[in-house]
Amino acid sequence: MKLTKTLTALGAVVSAAALLTACGSGTVGQTGSGDQAQPGNKKLALIPGVQAEPFYISLQCGAQAEAKKLGYELTTQAPQKFDAALQTQLVNALGSNPPAALLIAPTDDTAMLAPIQQVKNRGAKIVEVDTSLKDTSVAVSSVSSDNTAGGRLAAQTMAKLAAGKSGSVLVLDTIAGTSTTAARAKGFEDELKNTPNLKSIGVQFTQNEPDQAASKVTAALSSTPDLIGIFATNLNTGEGAATGLRNAGKVGAVNLVGFDASPSEVEGLKNGQYQALIAQDPAAIGTQGVQQAVAAIEGKPVTRNLTAELHSITKADMDANSQYFYKQSC
Repeated sequence: MKLTKTLTALGAVVSAAALLTACGSGTVGQTGSGDQAQPGNKKLALIPGVQAEPFYISLQCGAQAEAKKLGYELTTQAPQKFDAALQTQLVNALGSNPPAALLIAPTDDTAMLAPIQQVKNRGAKIVEVDTSLKDTSVAVSSVSSDNTAGGRLAAQTMAKLAAGKSGSVLVLDTIAGTSTTAARAKGFEDELKNTPNLKSIGVQFTQNEPDQAASKVTAALSSTPDLIGIFATNLNTGEGAATGLRNAGKVGAVNLVGFDASPSEVEGLKNGQYQALIAQDPAAIGTQGVQQAVAAIEGKPVTRNLTAELHSITKADMDANSQYFYKQSC
């Protein structure tokens, strides 16, 4: 998951947020007179965490293909920044014309509760994809990677890369309240305790801005001479960490383990900026999310929690794992 940069003008935010993402198929939230999801409604709405990000594009591609297969119409809108206020605008716009089901990646596990609940109250089924609310009573199903397990896998990978050498490790998280990255950081920290030669210097938040991640890395290199590794919990933190290492001439000297497998991260793995990536399977998340939404609409059994597989990829085995690289278009 990646979060994009802050827009410079509120007017641009409002107008651009109404546009579809890279492979969207229509506009949700059009003005209408009804305020309840209607019987026989075949419309699904997907609101991912952020616009034009390869993880969410891959998720959307899987969702679109499955919706078409099952005879439903999926429309997608996304905020231009991973931000609860921007995402709330899009959710609120569904009120006048609610879909049969809303698939959403909540950008804040608490702040997004009220707007999502309102859509549910108008008759839409709620399926969480990728991220989730703290309140587990709202969604009929949540589909995501096991992010805690992903963090553990990242720590195990870091231990292999260290090959017994002792040193300190920095964890870069995004924004407090983001359920996915928080789980990754916690899983990493817990698992790292099983590797006595590696010691965490703690989790630092970057507000999901690459420049802040780069600054955190620069500061850590200065204050921690034995820094041996960095775990970046998403794309933006990884890109910023790579920049910080590059500026300090430490690329390859400090092991960088990133999360996700976007085109830029894959290129970074190929050229040595990353030593490993923990790849999710976003297309499978989108596919399963639609399956659960349709099951709920049609009164069929629904699985409350589903997880997609995760994969640790290094330069040595990246060609064999290319099916897990994320897309830029459907």
